[in-house]
Amino acid sequence: MLSESRSGRLAAWGNALLAGFVSPDDAMLAVVGEDAVHRVEGLPGESGPVGLTLALGRLRALGATGLRLALPAPGHPLGLSGPPEFNARAMDAQEAVVCHGAGHGLVPEVSEAGPAGDVHVEVVWHCLPVREAPPADVPSLGEAERELAEALRDATAVLSRLDVAGSGPVAEAAIDAYRARAEEGREVLAPGYPPRAVRVLELAQRVGLLVSLAEENGHGGAVSSAEMAARAEALRPVERTARRATVAAYNSVVEERERGIR
Repeated sequence: MLSESRSGRLAAWGNALLAGFVSPDDAMLAVVGEDAVHRVEGLPGESGPVGLTLALGRLRALGATGLRLALPAPGHPLGLSGPPEFNARAMDAQEAVVCHGAGHGLVPEVSEAGPAGDVHVEVVWHCLPVREAPPADVPSLGEAERELAEALRDATAVLSRLDVAGSGPVAEAAIDAYRARAEEGREVLAPGYPPRAVRVLELAQRVGLLVSLAEENGHGGAVSSAEMAARAEALRPVERTARRATVAAYNSVVEERERGIR
């Protein structure tokens, strides 16, 4: 969760494009990022892979009014609505985009090509049927914000008590440095998103970074198996909360449109 997922970028900038906030060229540049090329395979009416711009136009013609992010993990089909074939593929990738109103979803397959020293990344988005149903376990922005505040407080207390690396001043410095780098060259979400969604996503990324630091910096002072188990138990719900909030932020414009706020 330290960097934006490709599905997150596609959902955010695809929503901005569908709503008329950005041009097709600007949206595709933002989605592709540093990758070499993105293609969509399995799009209805197409016999082979096509570019993202054409694909989004076709999905809009098929009824898509918005894009939702899914970030599933083992035992937690976050953002998915079925059928099993799509869910399984999304679970393997641990990310996907679900088209609201069109009955289709997109799952990325990432590959590297080129000689050593000149490797580039190619992405194929597999277009598959999805079930038109509420996505699994996605909270509202308000719920997500409250849950994040509680998760950050509780996890910090537990990890500090266990003397786990990632819970003290070093972690705070790393978090601040990460946020400074992010603010230099990255627009949070995309044009058209409400300020609260940006705030929730930034907090979710902060919580996700705390979890990653605790996981990556060894055992810290938690030397006993009981303490290690306690740390894992403390991190699991925190990571889950951060993922739920991330999905809520990306999906907020679609949810607001459904409720008639926009």
